[in-house]
Amino acid sequence: MNYPIPNKPQEFVALREQAVSEELVAAVIVGVVMVTRQQGRSLEDLKAEVLADDQLLDKSKRRWLSEVVSDAWQRLETQKADF
Repeated sequence: MNYPIPNKPQEFVALREQAVSEELVAAVIVGVVMVTRQQGRSLEDLKAEVLADDQLLDKSKRRWLSEVVSDAWQRLETQKADF
């Protein structure tokens, strides 16, 4: 992956300067999952935020993103257990 995984607010902001790509989106999703865990919050907390109504994504896209976030959460959990 060509992008570092962000783990601080300023790192997320710095990524706004990058052209959007699949790798960038993946790095941001992993970063959000990691920060959520560091804050002691749960997957359900994160999914509630993703599913909250907003002007950016419609309901079906928020559901899809919620599934992607859940998958990333589970994969990171599995990788952590493998270490």
